[in-house]
Amino acid sequence: MPAGVFVHAQGLCESESVGAGTRMWAFAHVLPGAVVGQGCNICDGAYIEGGAIVGDRVTVKNQVMIFEGVTIEDDVFLGPGVIFTNDYTPRAFIKKHGAELDRTTVRRGATLGAGVVVVCRATIGEYAFVGAGAVVTRDVPAHAFVVGNPGHVIGWVCECGQRLPDDLTCSCGKSWTASDGTLRRREVQP
Repeated sequence: MPAGVFVHAQGLCESESVGAGTRMWAFAHVLPGAVVGQGCNICDGAYIEGGAIVGDRVTVKNQVMIFEGVTIEDDVFLGPGVIFTNDYTPRAFIKKHGAELDRTTVRRGATLGAGVVVVCRATIGEYAFVGAGAVVTRDVPAHAFVVGNPGHVIGWVCECGQRLPDDLTCSCGKSWTASDGTLRRREVQP
């Protein structure tokens, strides 16, 4: 077990690539070849397959499934029951491994609510917020607020996690502009 990693007596960590300060709770299972960063919280019943990459300070709530080919960047929150897929054309009689599997990336600071399903080949942008129960079938822009099945953008979210009002000024003090499906931080005038 890597130094500085806590694994509950009922958890199973078979990876040697786990960062200091990471905690794994009961019935969590991290397979050989998985990479888990520093300061992560891997909750009860979570499953991280070999070939998956989880960055630093990621929260992986109960019953989350992260399969090979999925990359989770730093500071991501994965709510209970989030599921990732890694084969866009699965057949039980065709076994795929490594480069044959499809890729998915969740960028820094994004939040996926409880029960979100992410169909492979998608990239979820920085600080995006995918609401509970949504099904992500395509790329999600940075800071987008996505809901539904299939998931669709209904607004924008600040870095602090608050949904932005129509004027795109957050209660935290940050202001934004949106054009062409992209949110950008509004420059502060000196």
